[in-house]
Amino acid sequence: MLKKRIVFATENEGKMKEIRKILEDPKVELLSLREAGIHADIVEDGETFEENAAIKAREIAKLTDAIVLADDSGLEVDYLHQEPGVHSARYMGYDTSYRVKNQHILDLLKGVPEEQRTARFVCAIAAALPEGQVLLVRETIEGMIGYEERGEGGFGYDPIFYLPEYGCSTAELSLEKKNELSHRGKALRRMKEKLEEYMG
Repeated sequence: MLKKRIVFATENEGKMKEIRKILEDPKVELLSLREAGIHADIVEDGETFEENAAIKAREIAKLTDAIVLADDSGLEVDYLHQEPGVHSARYMGYDTSYRVKNQHILDLLKGVPEEQRTARFVCAIAAALPEGQVLLVRETIEGMIGYEERGEGGFGYDPIFYLPEYGCSTAELSLEKKNELSHRGKALRRMKEKLEEYMG
């Protein structure tokens, strides 16, 4: 049986770990950009998560005959007018560590009461199909910005994103629980359904 090749447009190993867990399928060979031998510098200049995911998927699709998945995700903090939003990865500069970014957001929210600390993670995933069409999904997880970094799991803004109903940050969740609840987990499951429909 010939496996369907899917290239996920990321070099982030933490992200690939989450992705593999959810998209695992014996009929599919799932590769990161590095594993597919693809290197591309893509300018993500869209104004929404959906636009950026689609830009990325379309550009990588020009370099392979595989199905290409790309996501754009980020943190929206309501008190900061939905910043960092689509700029989450390049917020304060690409080379700035998330420890510094997280501390900066905590500093900006110093003294801000709990009810005004609402935030969400957003994830849009695009699938560029060999025939040229693009499938899109978008999911979120609602929470709040905590008062300090907590937890060693996850990556990025996870240590400051607090889930009141679970009493912990997303960096304190097990990988299984995080995949179940997270914006990316929900978006990947929805995209998996769309791809299964497409692949028959």
